[in-house]
Amino acid sequence: MGEFGTKTKCLPGIDDIKLDDAYRHMYDWHWVTVPTGKTYEKTEKNPNGDVIATINRIITELKAGGLDKKKEAEHIKILVHLIGDIHQPLHVGTGEDKGGNDVKVDWFREKSNLHRVWDGDMINSKRYSFTELAEIVSNVSKEQIKEWQAASVLDWAQESMALRDQIYNLPENKRIGYRYRYDNWATVELRLVQAGARLAAVLNEIYS
Repeated sequence: MGEFGTKTKCLPGIDDIKLDDAYRHMYDWHWVTVPTGKTYEKTEKNPNGDVIATINRIITELKAGGLDKKKEAEHIKILVHLIGDIHQPLHVGTGEDKGGNDVKVDWFREKSNLHRVWDGDMINSKRYSFTELAEIVSNVSKEQIKEWQAASVLDWAQESMALRDQIYNLPENKRIGYRYRYDNWATVELRLVQAGARLAAVLNEIYS
């Protein structure tokens, strides 16, 4: 989902196109800056858009209809990716370290950064198959799913913000591995299943 697992699995290439000048306008859509102690409403908005504004815009345009099939397919791909992105907490950044990209860490003795750890390193290190991942996130009650699906896009971002202190709880030497993964894996699972449940609700609402 978004960076959060889909970069190498669900939507190959959706991040790579940011390197193509023709798609450079999409770069800012993948993240939003909300400094600690501020709300999204009170932040200065990126004129190029951000992940919150773009998700809402894409949903509105898909609901309105009238898009040609190529544009509609592109909108759906972007929507799937960005709903994943907003659930990866570091896509709702503080504005201090490029969403954790500037926080260099040793991940199982390999050079990485905090954003990359949450984008895919933790998931990839588990070496789960698609089926195993689906089983991990499928044991959720209908009542809980309904509650998650009632939340707004802004709520999703605020949930990510609330997880930032946990994510930045790093040892002084920035060497992380089994312990960090153990302490945070339940959060990874939670955000994966929340993103999936909410994506399903959004698509059902658009095409019902």
